[in-house]
Amino acid sequence: MLWLGRRIGAGAGAGAGAGGANGGGAIALVRYFSRKRAENLRKINPRVSPQEASSIARNLYDVLKQHGPLTVSNAWLHAKDSGVSGLNSKTHMKLLLKWMRGRKMLKLWCNQVGSSKKFLLSTLPEDPKVEQLRREAEVKLQTKKPSSIKGRKQTR
Repeated sequence: MLWLGRRIGAGAGAGAGAGGANGGGAIALVRYFSRKRAENLRKINPRVSPQEASSIARNLYDVLKQHGPLTVSNAWLHAKDSGVSGLNSKTHMKLLLKWMRGRKMLKLWCNQVGSSKKFLLSTLPEDPKVEQLRREAEVKLQTKKPSSIKGRKQTR
């Protein structure tokens, strides 16, 4: 595939240095094709209203977070046991899980044991810095006292 990175009309001496123009094009080409394609959310129809889909997704997210990485079958069993409302069938849950993956709420990974594969669903790890900033903002909002109008009039 190195030939794809060459420029047309480049002589033998052009770009002959270490990592010249020829290597740069090939690296860019490899980077472009190694990227994972984005999920097309327009084609994934959760078959419910967006508000209901987000509430079901929140409940499924809580189930997956509580019980750890689960297969689709185990996720269905735990969702039924925990009473997630709004799910019509296992197929509907699979559709919603795919919708959640497209929204970067879940991660699907493969665990290969011998010749068999298990696909597990798990929640994405939450960024600790974001959580810390949220906690600090909540503390500031709770401790901040409203300033009175009298205090403002006296200082003027």
